[in-house]
Amino acid sequence: MKKIMTRLIPFLAILYVFCLLDRTNVSIAALTMQKDLAFSDKVYAMGAGIFFIGYFLFEVPSNLIMERVGARLWIARIMVTWGIISAAMMFVKTPLQFYSMRFLLGVAEAGFYPGVLLYLTYWIPASYRATVMSRFLALTAFINIFGGPLGGQLLQLHGWHGLAGWQWLFLIEGIPSVLLSVAVLRFLSDSPQKSTWLTEQEKSWLVNRLEHDAKTQQRVHHFDWRKALAEPRVRNLCLIFILTSTANNALGFFTPQLIKARSAGLWSDTAVVTWGAIPGIVGAIAMMLAATHSDRTGQRRLHVTVGYGIASLGILLCALMPSAATLLVALSLKELGERIAAGSYWAVTTNLLGARAAAGGLAFINSVGNLGGMIGPNLMGELKTRSGGAFGPGLFTAMAIMLTAAILSYVMLKPPPAPEPASAH
Repeated sequence: MKKIMTRLIPFLAILYVFCLLDRTNVSIAALTMQKDLAFSDKVYAMGAGIFFIGYFLFEVPSNLIMERVGARLWIARIMVTWGIISAAMMFVKTPLQFYSMRFLLGVAEAGFYPGVLLYLTYWIPASYRATVMSRFLALTAFINIFGGPLGGQLLQLHGWHGLAGWQWLFLIEGIPSVLLSVAVLRFLSDSPQKSTWLTEQEKSWLVNRLEHDAKTQQRVHHFDWRKALAEPRVRNLCLIFILTSTANNALGFFTPQLIKARSAGLWSDTAVVTWGAIPGIVGAIAMMLAATHSDRTGQRRLHVTVGYGIASLGILLCALMPSAATLLVALSLKELGERIAAGSYWAVTTNLLGARAAAGGLAFINSVGNLGGMIGPNLMGELKTRSGGAFGPGLFTAMAIMLTAAILSYVMLKPPPAPEPASAH
């Protein structure tokens, strides 16, 4: 397992970092782009959120194609297309162009994150998954701390060769995704059986463990859209995810603007995005510690419930803190709670789904849940506009949504009764 994690997790984390950069760098670009293009909060919120409509529509088909053609080829395809579209965001001038490019970016990226989760189920036995997922997401968070400062520096290129800083940001952060697609083709193996870096004994041990999991754990063994909606555990996971995604994205896409507002104009754009990386570091550390405890105790529901409860408290404090420095404390608490929950949430999800259901199931839960990415920014944009630019109403609403997710996690994520042993004949 150490060999597998050393080989796969750092590389997959680097890929996911650029996925997140190209998805969320619009929040940093907005510090200057909104003014340059005269976009209102509603226009910005719609563009930020419409990404998730394209993501929703193409997520399941993307993962099913990946299962057919192999992870290596399909992940490389995803990275090429999202890198090109992300870089092309530099040409946006009108709201319609903004909406169109964000929608296409969602279409291009659809399938990447659940594809990585699916890929890991080919390699990671169930008892290791919370730890592996937490290390993957924690390493992603650590690497991603450079994303904010990088975005801040790219904004400083304003005027170079006649381009605005936000245009350089989209261009420069889109190029590495295209280049990394070549590394995917050379580095990843589609399955343990096809790997050249495991010994035959290691392959045999791993395949036996994965087959044992498939036989002994109660899962959803068949998956399609209709059966998914009829399966209570899948519905519950979708509901919890869409609530947390709504709350997270309501805050997330407006975080740089919120920090700048609380600094009363004293912090530069570079300072805003640099100091804004601190909550991610706190969350990464919390995730690694919590996931180790989750794997050791098996108390997945407790970690999810408590984590989202802490996150709701953090969002509440975001609405109350009067300065940028104290706001960072509140954001750190929110990230701490959300990251405590994340590793165990996805461990519950991947362990629920059997091999035949995993491709469609992970994509279905992720795509439905990520509709909160459309709801959240638009909710914040609407409430912010109605309140004359105040963040308070949106933050209080996000807090209530996250708290609801915590309560539902405790109620809905009770483990199913163990299957009765088959009688001897």
